[in-house]
Amino acid sequence: MTGTRIRAGEERDLEQLTDLYNHYVTGSPVTFDIEPVGVPDRRRWLAGHPATGRYRLLVAEEAGTVLGYATSSPLRPKRAYETSVETSVYLAPGHAGRGLGSRLYRALFAALAGEDVHRAYAAVTLPNDASLRLHERFGFRPAGVHREVGRKFGAYWDVAWLEKPLPDPGERPSG
Repeated sequence: MTGTRIRAGEERDLEQLTDLYNHYVTGSPVTFDIEPVGVPDRRRWLAGHPATGRYRLLVAEEAGTVLGYATSSPLRPKRAYETSVETSVYLAPGHAGRGLGSRLYRALFAALAGEDVHRAYAAVTLPNDASLRLHERFGFRPAGVHREVGRKFGAYWDVAWLEKPLPDPGERPSG
């Protein structure tokens, strides 16, 4: 993975990002979308993740192919929540277990270090030991479990909520 680079997501990534996400929509309970999403919907999603600010999209790309991405997104729409973000990582099939998720999260949290973000949250559909381990390595701790909160593929799924405190911007090292 020496040729893999992490960078901000761009319009040119849109089709690959949509295909990658739809892989999980149609084949996994990790996202609770039931129907595949279209490029126009993902274009609006991409627009909500600019290159700067609290809400980021970072892609892992190698030779023009998107291997995965990490995001920080609004936790909830009400303004008082704006210093809390929900983070997630999605990897293309065949690219899990190689440290790519860690590289993406490392870059995401480095990008957020200069932003006014107080806490990061993650929702993990259970069971998903690999995702729980990834989040634990990055300092996330359990915040609760919503039991049977989503129904997909004819089954009910639990979702573990994890939280990670982030240093206040005034406490973060500059430069």
